[in-house]
Amino acid sequence: MSKIALVDDDRNILTSVAMTLEAEGFDVETYNDGQAALDAFNKKLPDMAVLDIKMPRMDGMDLLQRLRQKTSMPVIFLTSKDDEIDEVLGLRVGADDYVKKPFSQRLLVERIRALLRRQDAVAGEIVGDTEETKVMERGELRMDPLRHSVAWKGQDVSLTVTEFLLLQALAQRPGFVKSRDQLMDVAYDDQVYVDDRTIDSHIKRLRKKMRTVDPDFSAIETLYGIGYRYNEE
Repeated sequence: MSKIALVDDDRNILTSVAMTLEAEGFDVETYNDGQAALDAFNKKLPDMAVLDIKMPRMDGMDLLQRLRQKTSMPVIFLTSKDDEIDEVLGLRVGADDYVKKPFSQRLLVERIRALLRRQDAVAGEIVGDTEETKVMERGELRMDPLRHSVAWKGQDVSLTVTEFLLLQALAQRPGFVKSRDQLMDVAYDDQVYVDDRTIDSHIKRLRKKMRTVDPDFSAIETLYGIGYRYNEE
């Protein structure tokens, strides 16, 4: 049973969403501000967190930044209606996905299940002798899907589930272009629609993380209007 943490200062949302998720078989913990959630997470992490952005004491952005210092746990942001700035910033600080308020609880459940399936696949719980599960080395890059580990020039890089899947998809065939639509198919289930901005934000954050260990990292190339490709260095 997966443990889901809900963090929102709206008690009606906490109550109704928690009831829905529990009916779907999830173990649910609720918190009405970011600081309370962080205190609990410092003792034991859930399998996934669903965070509102605007909360008292500590907002969702600050909470996620602190979480990303120590964990790649999947995170879904709840964003304000029509607030594109929230969505972009959320993805850039490390969210795996976002859902706009007001939202369908069925949609949120599907997003949660999709993200957990991706996490299970990356963690090696769905194991087979495939390209997706073998250790991959491309120049200075080393990826071990079964351990969810990435190293560049021998230095470890911590990636979220989404970032890992995107890098893996690009590096599997160096020099070949992946369109944004193809990358969406890799990182998200068919029933989950995301726009181009979502993929671009994940790629920007992926590059930023790689450049923390190598300021000259340039293996991921943007082909404007087409997509991205990995150039083996």
